[in-house]
Order: sequence, then structure tokens, then C-alpha cells
Amino acid sequence: MSFYECVIIARQDLSSQQVEVMIEKLINIFTTNECQVSNHEYWGLRNISYRMKKNKKGHYILFKIDAIPSVMKEFERQMSINEDIIRYMSIHVNKLEESPSIVMQNKNQHDDNSSPKNNTYSNENSTLAAKEM
Repeated sequence: MSFYECVIIARQDLSSQQVEVMIEKLINIFTTNECQVSNHEYWGLRNISYRMKKNKKGHYILFKIDAIPSVMKEFERQMSINEDIIRYMSIHVNKLEESPSIVMQNKNQHDDNSSPKNNTYSNENSTLAAKEM
């Protein structure tokens, strides 16, 4: 079997529940053919750099897949038929990364920095401002 990574952009007007149902249907393509999706990540509703099919935003999903090429062709065929999917890109990789993708790492890092307990920069600035007065 070969390893693949696939990123999908779904329409912006889909609800989170509809996106989850779509993800389950796509994963079902692999499970019925004795292949597996080792991981999938929902990156959320993000801005698209240019309009695609009258959409400015899209739901981004990453799949990490272990499958045979014929199943990947069927997967891509199903995505091209699905009207909810704006774009997709599948690439063949040598091995699947077990760690979260860069997008998820940056998202987690951003969430950690925005929490009040880790906001030491604003505390330092407030003490400097108090000393200058």
C-alpha cells in the first residue's frame, strides 16, 4: 500500500455537522476497501486567497491515508462528483507523519499564546510604563 495526504476545501455554507457527515462518507470509501485513514484533521473555516466557485471561505480538511492506488482513484472520483467540495489535492508521500500538521501546531501555539495566564508581554509593558511615569 502507498501513503497519501489529501487536503479538501468544502463550501463555506456547510454546517459543522454536514462537514462531519461528508468526512465520514469519504472515510467509508477506504474502510470498505480494506484501506485506512490513519488521521484526519479539521482545520476549520478559513479564508481562501482567491474566489473559487463564488466562495471566499472554505472548510479545510486534511486526510492522512494508507491505500492502494485504485482506491485513491475512486476517492478522487467521488470528490470530483461531490458538489460540496470546491477543491482537493492528493499527494503521494514516502511516510505518514504521526505528529499534527503545521497548521494544527500553529493553531495550538496561537491558542496557548492568547490565554491570559501566558500573557507575560503585557505585564512587562505595564510595569515599564509605570516606572516611566
